[in-house]
Amino acid sequence: MKRDTIKKHEDFATAMNDPSARSAYFLIRAKKAKYKNDPRYGISVTKRSFKHAVDRNRAKRMLRDWIAFNEDLLRPEWDYIFIVRKDIFCADCYTGRGAMRKALRYMQKLPLEPSSECGVVQSQNKESLPEIEETQE
Repeated sequence: MKRDTIKKHEDFATAMNDPSARSAYFLIRAKKAKYKNDPRYGISVTKRSFKHAVDRNRAKRMLRDWIAFNEDLLRPEWDYIFIVRKDIFCADCYTGRGAMRKALRYMQKLPLEPSSECGVVQSQNKESLPEIEETQE
């Protein structure tokens, strides 16, 4: 099944506690799929890292190849965001595919829902807080 791509800017936004994995060549962020039966992925290549359009296009082409090769490891209930790093040009085809496989296998082990152990602070409502009695002196 071929995945659609994420095109809108607001769909690229992820929370700090969303599952992520990193490699020397890219960073992967995942979040629950916006559309249940239509998982997507997006690729982010910044002008700050790659000044020339030729380099940005080459980096996207390389990453798309690695994603297509390891598509069986992508979870159907997640949308993925791939952020390209400068060192992507240091990798050949086999090294990049291996790095992608390793990162996606790591992502498969992560829970679907973020937990409070990942750094999310649960807010408490007033009813759960103990009442403090005032004392008069």
